[in-house]
Formats: sequence, C-alpha cells, structure tokens
Amino acid sequence: MRGFEKYLALWVALCMGLGLLLSQTVPGVGAAIDSWQVRGVSIPIGICLFLMMYPAMLNLQLAELRKLRRNPKPILLTLFSNWILAPLVAAGLAALFLRGNEQLMVAVLLLGASPCTAMVLVWGKLAEGNQEQNVVNTSLNTITLMVLYVPIVSLLTGIQNIPLDRALLAISAAVFIGAPLVLGIASKRLLIRARGEEWFASVYRPAVGNLAIVALLVTLVVLFALNGEVLLHHFDQLLLVSLPLLIGFALIVGFNLLATRSLRFRYREAIITTIIGSSSHFEIAIASAVAMYGVGSYAALGTTMGLFWEVPIMLSLVYLGKVLRRKGFWKA
Repeated sequence: MRGFEKYLALWVALCMGLGLLLSQTVPGVGAAIDSWQVRGVSIPIGICLFLMMYPAMLNLQLAELRKLRRNPKPILLTLFSNWILAPLVAAGLAALFLRGNEQLMVAVLLLGASPCTAMVLVWGKLAEGNQEQNVVNTSLNTITLMVLYVPIVSLLTGIQNIPLDRALLAISAAVFIGAPLVLGIASKRLLIRARGEEWFASVYRPAVGNLAIVALLVTLVVLFALNGEVLLHHFDQLLLVSLPLLIGFALIVGFNLLATRSLRFRYREAIITTIIGSSSHFEIAIASAVAMYGVGSYAALGTTMGLFWEVPIMLSLVYLGKVLRRKGFWKA
C-alpha cells in the first residue's frame, strides 16, 4: 500500500475528475445519490466519512502520553501550531479574501480549527520521521479535538458575525468524532483480547487504514458527482477559496520549519512536528460542512478543496524534508 499512498495526490485528482465526468455523462446521477439521505444527511457520504474517521481512532494510545515528559518541546510546538497559529491564520485569511462569502469562510475556519489525527501517520512514515512521537501527538490531537474543535469554530465564527448552527456543529462532532472514538476503543480492546496485540497491529489496523483511504476516494467521487454542475458553473468560487488555503499552508509550514530549526530539533522530530503542525483534519471539516450546509453547498466544496491541496502539499513536504536533511538544515 505504500506505493499507492506515494501517489495519493494523483488518485485524489483522478477521483475528483471521475466525479465531474459522472455528473456530466450520467443523467440524474447527482439526484439519485442525493436521494439517499436521512433528515438531510447523505447516507453514502455519512458512511464514507465514518469509515475515514474510525481508523484514526484505532491509533489512540493513552499510555503513550506518559512519554510527553521525555521531550515535550516538539509536542508543545505542535499544539501551539495546531490550536493557536492555524486557527488565527485561517480566521485572518478568511476575513481578508472571503468577506461576503460566508460558507467559504466557514470552510476555511473548519479546516483551520481541526488538527490532523490520521493521514499524518502516512506522511510521517514516508518521511522517515519519529513514529513514536507521531503516535503520541496524534493521540493527544484526538483528545484535544473532542474538547476544543466546537468551541474554537464557534468563537471564530462568532467574532466575524457569521451565523452558524452550533447545535448541528456539536452533533456532527459527536457523530463523526465521538462515535468512531468509542467504537475504536471498544473494538481495539475486544480484538486484542481475542486475537492478540500483534495481530491487531500488523493485520487489522493496516487493513482498516487501507479501507479509510478507499472511503476517502469514494467520498471525492460522490461529492464531485453531486456538485458537478455547481462546480463547472462556479469554478471561480473554488479558485477563490484556494487562495487563503494555499497562503495559509505556506505561512504555517514556513513557521514550523523555521521554529524547528531555531529550537535545534533533529530531523526525525522536526519533520513530524512540521507535518502534524501544518496539516488539518479534513474528514471532520467535510463532515461538519455537510451536516450544517448540505452536500451541494459551497462550504462542503470549500472543505473538499482543503483536502485537494493538502495531499500534494504534504507529499511535497515529505520530499522537502529529506532534501533539507541532506543539506544540514536541522541539527545533526
């Protein structure tokens, strides 16, 4: 699967293109998919988003958090980047570029207030970073996401006077973070008790992780099949939301690279810190946007564009990190 993950940016682009093609060549495909819903929530999208979230929760290892005392600086820097810098940058860029486009502003804020807990394990492995630190950090992010995500999004939208259904935001967090978390903890304990920790770690978790990537790609096909007409007739909106997303990535990645160098981190800690501190939890952002505004909304498409740009940027960061290591950018 590693070779497949290496070209994930290509698969993302192809699935988006396939969704657009279906919307134009198969009459009624969007209406047919959209009809599978319960109380406004798309069943196909809901299932895929749940499958994207569940594997991330299997990585939660509370016992690993005790290792924070060994070398807390990388974790503290990542927390600062995830929960202070990224939300503030997202809020500032959304106000600067998207004023008057409330759904696109919300999309950028949802992405800025959701630190990644899943795909960073893939990027960290490809970058040959410190995977122990990666597990500790993603476990901590899972816990903080449960506590901070809804309050920070509510605060940032409130400051900018953007009307938001906070009840739906909280419900989406409970469904797409809380439920997978409970299921992940329960299934992990039961499976380890039944089959052993080695089988769980070497067989079950990788298989479910592969399923999550498939669910991600299916989600893209469905979203773009549903919204093909909107996309093709409002392509300017996607370009508009891409501007703050790309500038935000540049600012946050740049900050983390310089901060890890200034704090004299070694490569294996520095690259993990930069990757986690610069990425977003696009799964919960997309789920929240769909829950609050609907599958065919600009908010849903805006959060999807976050995914579209994040995958190639993170892959590029993997290779950039290796180049900087060879050039002695970080402490030897």
